[in-house]
Amino acid sequence: MTYHTAAADIALRDQSITERVFENLVTRPDEVVLTDGTTGVGMTAAEFMAQVKALAGGLTARGLGAGKTVALMSPNNPHYCVVFHAVAWAGGTITTINPTYTASEVAHQLRDSAADVLITIPMFLETAHAAAKDAAGQPVVVMGEASDNAEPLSAFYGTPIEQQVPVDLDEHSVVLPYSSGTTGMPKGVRLSHRNLVVNVDQIIAGGDVRPGEVAAAFLPFFHIYGMNVLMNVHLAAGGALVTMPRFDLELFLQISQDYKARRMWIVPPVALALAKHPAVDNYDLSSIEQIFSGAAPLGAEVSDAVAKRIDCLSVQGFGMTELSPVSHTTPLGKPKSGSSGVALPNTQCRIVDPETGEDLPAGKEGELWIKGPQVMKGYLNNEKATAETLTPDGWLKTGDIAYIDDEGYMFIVDRLKELIKFKGFQVAPAELEATLVTHDGIIDAAVIGVPDDEAGEVPIAFVVATDPHPSEDEIKAHLAKTLSSYKQIHRVNFVEEIPKSASGKILRRVLKAQIA
Repeated sequence: MTYHTAAADIALRDQSITERVFENLVTRPDEVVLTDGTTGVGMTAAEFMAQVKALAGGLTARGLGAGKTVALMSPNNPHYCVVFHAVAWAGGTITTINPTYTASEVAHQLRDSAADVLITIPMFLETAHAAAKDAAGQPVVVMGEASDNAEPLSAFYGTPIEQQVPVDLDEHSVVLPYSSGTTGMPKGVRLSHRNLVVNVDQIIAGGDVRPGEVAAAFLPFFHIYGMNVLMNVHLAAGGALVTMPRFDLELFLQISQDYKARRMWIVPPVALALAKHPAVDNYDLSSIEQIFSGAAPLGAEVSDAVAKRIDCLSVQGFGMTELSPVSHTTPLGKPKSGSSGVALPNTQCRIVDPETGEDLPAGKEGELWIKGPQVMKGYLNNEKATAETLTPDGWLKTGDIAYIDDEGYMFIVDRLKELIKFKGFQVAPAELEATLVTHDGIIDAAVIGVPDDEAGEVPIAFVVATDPHPSEDEIKAHLAKTLSSYKQIHRVNFVEEIPKSASGKILRRVLKAQIA
């Protein structure tokens, strides 16, 4: 059966994502809407809009406006938001890059997205230059002080563009975040202005986000959760953000206390810290009404422990990069322990038997399929992966095993997809396996995720090696050369062979059974 949300549909706006954000900024020009949490320097709504328009004009004058792709690799700061919306206002496309990536990972994204320029901060210039050289020699622009081989972003501000450069709201890819989807290597997710705008409105309605809400924003803006749920939702809803370049528990608690945050947007490892860390008792968190966890499933036990300690509601939602990102959230005041909530407005769901393709009734477990205006356009340059994920009539196959109860609450119970979630970050086994077999001493390899109290899951490897075989430390050092810290193997198991199906697919369930 098809599950229809009980929430009333919302009207689809004919606006770009920046027009949607500006709509609730022009009414409060003197309010500080972005603050750098490490320096305390703030930016008013008027200053933000002026900088966006001026940077859009300068980028356009340099030939980096409509139809161009700008790669942005930076930790959270107010100017990240300016660059993001300036590119969107100019009719371009932003591809957001994890600043902890290695040069080879950055180069892959630059090549695949056909980026025309890479914008970063001084700390990551060395990686940026190495990646650009390995890709297509893209120019590197730096936020902050100029260097000998990188022009400062300040030189790109020009005559302001006063109106949104016309774009096809439904078809133009305004942002290309990279996701492994349900399986395989990272792929560019084509999200339109319509996708982002409607999900902003869905989240505001379904999550009861109110004007005046200020949040500590440590969730990275390069990730769709931080990008649309924090950056765009808070600016569009009449709120404000205090940015954090990375997660620091005491700074997070300090900001939440000082700005009287109404809710905390977090991921499961932070929920664990909030439930157990003694530092929490040193702060006044009485303003917190809700803690919202996303990016990976949060166990009911930890969720309940956080709610009890902070004396607030602890809820979670469900989303994917391919959903812009949210499809489910918990109605304020109506949580169910362990549930990801109910479908947002305009959103339909199905629970499908992965073997037969038949719809299943309430209470039965199957693959979660989702349909709605927030569903992506598809994967960039990858028709095969798009066809495997999107049905011809628009249903997105999530790769997650779930059930929906008779009140419409959805519960994630397992994953069909191979993806490993380490502290909320996606780790694609295929990427680790491809890197492992480049070692001369490794003949074949497979990677699976195993449960971990702190990280959610950690990757471990099964390796068929030469005789004599490389040590575990040598294998780990090999991975560390090219892959980010969160993609590292936590254990290596040496085996005689990797179990595979007749078609050659790795039988990960067999490997998981070996360590159960």
